[in-house]
Amino acid sequence: MKDNLLKPLATFFILLICAISLARVSMPPTQEKANLPQKQSTATKTAASYRPYKDPKTLNVPINWRKPSQSIPYPKVKRLENDLTIRVSLKGNRVYILRDNHVVYTMVSSAGKYYNGKSYTPTGTFKIQNNRGSSFYNPKLNEGANYWTSFDTDNVYLFHSVPVKTNGKYNKKEAKKLGIKPSSHGCIRLSVPDAYWIMKHVPANTEVIIKNN
Repeated sequence: MKDNLLKPLATFFILLICAISLARVSMPPTQEKANLPQKQSTATKTAASYRPYKDPKTLNVPINWRKPSQSIPYPKVKRLENDLTIRVSLKGNRVYILRDNHVVYTMVSSAGKYYNGKSYTPTGTFKIQNNRGSSFYNPKLNEGANYWTSFDTDNVYLFHSVPVKTNGKYNKKEAKKLGIKPSSHGCIRLSVPDAYWIMKHVPANTEVIIKNN
């Protein structure tokens, strides 16, 4: 008789506990919890999100500062061609060669570091100058580079290769930043062949447009 009474009681209590648990799950949040601030997503923008053009499938990956940026030939440029534009994306770490506003070649690059939200590389519209050369060295920075091309009248800001050290050898630590993050003192760093191509083939007075994105 005792066992017969205990079984229904046990079943009753189990069902009661389940009902209470379900009620708690389905209850709406209290006013206090409802008013708590929700955590917002703080996703960091990637360099790719700043690029005005998508990377081509022919872009060489992984990046190699000793090689051209793309696996296709460089565009052929006439000596006095005037329909070229160089578009620089500082935060995107890219330089685009455009012909009639169409990208014909994409280069990986690293421009001026950012300080207080501003790059050491000026933004705006510039012109490729006649001033260019095979190498330079800046004793104040203990740094130089090869295959430079000026895009300002004072020869302060240049396109050039990844930097070289005092002994003339490439700074591999800095070279590894190419195409990944802004890292220069204001010039625009390129792979060695890309810098050489600009120096040899891009005509003076070619427009250079530099933007953060």
